[in-house]
Amino acid sequence: MSFPELPQPQTGEVLLLHVCHEDDTDLWGGLPGEIGGRREGDVLVVGDGVRLRPVEDGRWESLRGGNVPALVADGGPVAVLVDIPAVYGDGLLLVDLAATPGRGVRVSPARLGEVLAALLDGTLEFDHLVRDMDVYGLYQGDGGRPAFPTPAAVPHRPFPALPTGVLLVRTCFDDEQGWRALLTELGGADEDGWIGADLDLDAIDVDHYPLTASVVDDRAFEGLLPGQVPALVPPGTDDLSLVILADARTFADPGRPLTVVDLYDTPGQIAVLPCRMVGSMAANLEIANMDFHEFIAVEGTQPWWQGS
Repeated sequence: MSFPELPQPQTGEVLLLHVCHEDDTDLWGGLPGEIGGRREGDVLVVGDGVRLRPVEDGRWESLRGGNVPALVADGGPVAVLVDIPAVYGDGLLLVDLAATPGRGVRVSPARLGEVLAALLDGTLEFDHLVRDMDVYGLYQGDGGRPAFPTPAAVPHRPFPALPTGVLLVRTCFDDEQGWRALLTELGGADEDGWIGADLDLDAIDVDHYPLTASVVDDRAFEGLLPGQVPALVPPGTDDLSLVILADARTFADPGRPLTVVDLYDTPGQIAVLPCRMVGSMAANLEIANMDFHEFIAVEGTQPWWQGS
């Protein structure tokens, strides 16, 4: 799957990308009334003069936030996506185009003009949005604080592209023995670099479903942080894409916790789980039985999986 380049916004404009359609009709839900603003020709003006340039074209249907930076040469500091979660009340998706391109944060439609104005005049940085989002990825939302906040500041160096699919990516190379132990605990990797490729379906514990993933063991990804991941995964098929990081925490904490990166609802947001639970997460996301946020531990609350 590939997408054409996005229109180039004029100076001071922010792209408003509508990527949710049904029968060639844009789905908006109640967003127009919640966003407010006024039309000036082809532009929607919100808040204190923030100019949104709507892009309403089925060619970008289902575009993920992480893929936006590659499609616009100089779109300013941020773009706004109207995607399925936004239409159904989970907040508009703001996509970082400057500091760490591809990561996202959701913002209440009623606050869109306020937040964009602050980003554009420099009184608010995208890192601030990331640090202050709840478990649903909503900026200053009331869904509870993540027990493991998504890292904000990241090293600015290039990383290679990642393939699509479910990936286990090694980002810490300080503990070779720990890495081998992790792979063994996950069932071992075959000669093609897959774990769980030859599962015995009759022997599966459905409460601790094994992980099936392609292993990426390459020092080119050393130090990769979650916010950088979404822009590295190209648009793929309709199959689930999921990136799971084996980072420094994996080799230091009990349970060998892995960091799972959201690529869809709030690109770059993380869920930190014991390695034994990640296969169940991938399986439940694959069949849309659970949502990503249900695997994010809430600060001050015992995660549901600790009793599993």
